This record gives sequence, structure tokens and C-alpha cells, in this order.
Amino acid sequence: MATSRPVKTIANFKSQLVGGGARPNLFEVEMATLPDGVAWPENAKRTFNYLCKAAQLPASNLAQIDIPFRGRIFKVAGDRTVEPWTVTIINDENFQIRNAMENWVEKIAKLSDNIGNVNPNAYMVNAKVFQLGRGSKPGDANATGVDNGDANAVLKQYEFIDIFPTAVSPIDLSYDSSDAIEEFTVEFQVNSFSLTGAGAPNG
Repeated sequence: MATSRPVKTIANFKSQLVGGGARPNLFEVEMATLPDGVAWPENAKRTFNYLCKAAQLPASNLAQIDIPFRGRIFKVAGDRTVEPWTVTIINDENFQIRNAMENWVEKIAKLSDNIGNVNPNAYMVNAKVFQLGRGSKPGDANATGVDNGDANAVLKQYEFIDIFPTAVSPIDLSYDSSDAIEEFTVEFQVNSFSLTGAGAPNG
């Protein structure tokens, strides 16, 4: 016997869309340290927070193992893998972030003789991505009692663990490019990631 389902209304939908929905343009990327020997002063960290214009929250990929059995396929869970992480950075005229990324790659493998750091601890660092809300939430460390729009709640926080750059993109130069600002991408290999702070399983 068929059963009916309740009619969903715009009002029902509105009540389920917490905070009006998370916004992809409300985020921040933090890279607190770079490997020893790569210039990364405090002002560069702060500039990076502003000029990193695009990133991603990580994907979760779990492979499957197919086991044939009498003409059928039984699927079991395989190994979990982590995709590369790419950020897009706006280039300013001091080239501080671009220089740091190029120097980081040079520390791993020099163009002149292909030698470099062989100890992973010498060239891997961690980075964080914060998904922000449109205001503060009660109980937030940044909240000042009443939400008056002076803070962004951290809705979710990921830490990318043991990352290192494998590709720094070119910057195209052309007389035809006007009314534009240079930008470039950096692709990082990621060994692991974790949910920390806001959004964590026990956070």
C-alpha cells in the first residue's frame, strides 16, 4: 500500500537552511610556518591570509576492492587517499609570497644540481583552512555577547598535515592584459588532514 509524504514548503526549507547557507567566499587559509631557510616573516603570513583568494575543503576518497564470487562482485573498503590541495594567490608588487613558494621548491630540489632537503621534516609544514560564517555565534571566543556583525564564526576547520609544494604555476604576461591583477596557483601534496576545533567530531 502506497504511503503519502508531507508537502515541503518554502517555509519548511527556510527552517532547515541554518544561517542562510554556508558561503564559499567566506574562508581563510593560514600557513603559520614555512621550512627553515625560506623567508616567511610575520607580515608575509598576514598578507597570505588576505591574498590567498581560492582554496578547497578536502575531499575524502575511499577506494573499493572488488572480489569476484560466482559471477557477482562483492565490494569491500580499500585504502583511503588524499588528493592534492591547490590554492590561488593574488600577486602583489613585492612578490613576497611568490618568492617564498619558489624558494620552498628550490630547497626541495635545486635546479642547478638536483640536490636538496632529504629529510621530510625539513620541507613539510602544516596549513589550516577555516570555513567562516556571516556573523559570530554565542560562545565563540571572538563573540562579544550580542552578534553585531563584528566577527566571523568558524563553522569548520581543517588542518592539512605534512604538505609540500610540487607545482608553482606560471604567471602569464601580455600587453593585451589590462584591468587585471596577476595571480598564480600552488599545488601541494598532502599526507593527511584532520578536523580540528570547530566542526571536529568532538569539537
